[in-house]
Amino acid sequence: MPLPLATAVLSAADPTLDGALVIPHEIIVAGAVVLGFIAIALAWPVPVALSRAGWPMRAPVITLLLWQAIGLVGGLSMIGALALTGYAALPQHPWLATIPAALFTAYLLAHLGVTVVQVTRQRRRHLALLELLTSPHPTRARTRVIDDAVPVAYCLPNGTGSVTVLSQGLLDRLDPDELVAVIAHERAHVEQRHDLLLLAFRAWRSALPWFPTAARAEVEVAALVEMLADDHARREVRDEVLARAILQVGAGGINGGAVAEQPVSGSMRVSDRFRRLAS
Repeated sequence: MPLPLATAVLSAADPTLDGALVIPHEIIVAGAVVLGFIAIALAWPVPVALSRAGWPMRAPVITLLLWQAIGLVGGLSMIGALALTGYAALPQHPWLATIPAALFTAYLLAHLGVTVVQVTRQRRRHLALLELLTSPHPTRARTRVIDDAVPVAYCLPNGTGSVTVLSQGLLDRLDPDELVAVIAHERAHVEQRHDLLLLAFRAWRSALPWFPTAARAEVEVAALVEMLADDHARREVRDEVLARAILQVGAGGINGGAVAEQPVSGSMRVSDRFRRLAS
């Protein structure tokens, strides 16, 4: 049976490759170019278009899946483009060819690990401070009350030890339905593990600070998980009640979030939250 053209040519040049399947150099170069274009598209025009679109507020789950796909496929495309470029440049030294791709992969994983450690330490310190500065809510489990007149509400994810933090000022200001809305919203962050999703995008931003879209993605995802938590709260209270509660929490200039250290200000989606409640 005759060998494929590329295999036959290479086998004649190097008898040790006889019978081996060898990918033509042109295909390797073309693959590197294609993956490079995909990486560039997912690093700038696609995220920008998604962040400016109006439909995500109507489909936050789908939009979050798209953001995750952009991050994952974009990272894999970068790694693949580096690997194929190395093979195209150094076809006789495959181990050397993979070094740039391996280093970039290790760089991304290292930032993810560092981010996990940093966030874990921050939450432990925060929980320790809460034990000192807050008191348990008299009727609600896993809820702490801080003696502050400023309206504040947020949750601190910590597995089974997750807590919701409310200020006394917020408790004094909200009516019972509004309080139900706020607590349902914050509980949704914990139950749906929004903190893990935010952690991945925080690591992406830390690893690629020179990519403006990395920061854009983190802010967009933070706003979208707020919409998901709103949808959970809407099952328990009317939309107008939830809207009033959101305004009360924001009256002190502090944004609640899936984690206390994750603000969502600066995103176009903040105003989208109110528009979707009014629709």
